[in-house]
Amino acid sequence: MNPSLAGLSVLLADDHAMVRMGFRLLLEGAGATVLGEAESGEQALRLYDELRPDVLTMDVSMPGIGGLAALERLRAHHPAARVLMLSAHHDAVIPVRALKAGAAGYLCKRCLPQELIQAVRLVGQDRRYLDPELAQQVALTQLSGAAHPAQALTDKEFTVFLQLAQGRSVNEVASDFHLSASTVGTHLYHIKQKLNASNAAELAVIAMRAGLIEA
Repeated sequence: MNPSLAGLSVLLADDHAMVRMGFRLLLEGAGATVLGEAESGEQALRLYDELRPDVLTMDVSMPGIGGLAALERLRAHHPAARVLMLSAHHDAVIPVRALKAGAAGYLCKRCLPQELIQAVRLVGQDRRYLDPELAQQVALTQLSGAAHPAQALTDKEFTVFLQLAQGRSVNEVASDFHLSASTVGTHLYHIKQKLNASNAAELAVIAMRAGLIEA
């Protein structure tokens, strides 16, 4: 057995059971102990409080509040939490947001198995890890400040944008994020102004073209 993750405890958060099973087999094969599995951001937060893993691996796109909002909430309550965010997409917008929100690492789920092991190992050592294929794209985005129009959104607006683009209603978003419907409506107004969109369908198209959500 490859002992590179020996002594490391991990919590897996992904809404696809097959993905979680694959990650569990891979990480346990490298010596890690998988303490639990979550299928939503809300469940990941509850299990983190209960289990206190060394590393949380969390998918960006999950039902409910999703991975990015869960990351923000987790870091607010546990500033030392070590989180490796994962995504099925190769865009630069979400990695920049995730790293800004306190993620220790970011990896595309299309990576080689050994890359996941390496990323978990480094994050477990309190070091940073960024998918090599994304590193240059992220660096250029941060330097130029001009990538996707969604870069112009504030952190809260970006979170609301992702939720609405996935078809959730203003009231659902308000309930999930403990906001008033009027506050979410104000965010929506600013989002549509900044992205030059007139309705939720156009927001979904913008998000899909940027690879922020799956078609």
